[in-house]
Amino acid sequence: MARRLAALLWDVDGTLAETELEGHRLAFNAAFAEHGLPWQWDRATYLPLLRVGGGRERMAAFLEQAEGAPPAAALLDRLVEAKKRHYARLLQGGALPLREGVVPLIDAARVAGLRQAIVTTSSRAAVEALVAGSLAERAGAFCAWFCGDDVTRKKPDPEGYRLALARLGLDPATVLAVEDSPPGLAAATAAGLTTLVTLSSGSRHEPAAAFAAAAAVLDGFGSPERHPTLLRGPACPGGQVTLSWLERLLPPP
Repeated sequence: MARRLAALLWDVDGTLAETELEGHRLAFNAAFAEHGLPWQWDRATYLPLLRVGGGRERMAAFLEQAEGAPPAAALLDRLVEAKKRHYARLLQGGALPLREGVVPLIDAARVAGLRQAIVTTSSRAAVEALVAGSLAERAGAFCAWFCGDDVTRKKPDPEGYRLALARLGLDPATVLAVEDSPPGLAAATAAGLTTLVTLSSGSRHEPAAAFAAAAAVLDGFGSPERHPTLLRGPACPGGQVTLSWLERLLPPP
């Protein structure tokens, strides 16, 4: 008899919505411009930076490489706050919609009584901006958020997922993590979680080997009009991501 799925733990950036390239990247650039700094991250520059978890850490790593020394803490603080403001403005009014297929899956899990939570390296302010915009109509489906502010070590460290499991009293064997990136996958699997990867605009360039630990890899969640392409894992009946298919990804009892 298969295990019963009890909870979904959702990553945010690239998973719930395509926020990285057309959200966070633009907000970083606006923050640099506001402070008279000469850098503007294009897509080719930004994609490798996604391997650094957390916006503050991402800026710090870039500035240290660009200037040959760690940035002053006061400057970094100002940049972080400016970036948060610009990101919130970009998301106002649902400017970055949820990914295709996300809403039906959230709704199905809610109807089935599954617990759903957010586990992200993004700040609570960034999650609040998404919830106030694109996620507004589905915000009540999530019982908790576990954000970058809540941990000392961000993805690929498993601290966020372990915190979620402990706070919610969940058995890892009955929980599925939904991620889009190698750092997210590493964090989830290190916490003992089965993980579904749905490739995003920020992770499609990664080699297949980067997702070897995933139970399944898709190029998206799909819709009735466009079935997702399965790159790894058991076949989806009818080409649809359903709760019964997700349960098939869990380890046997």
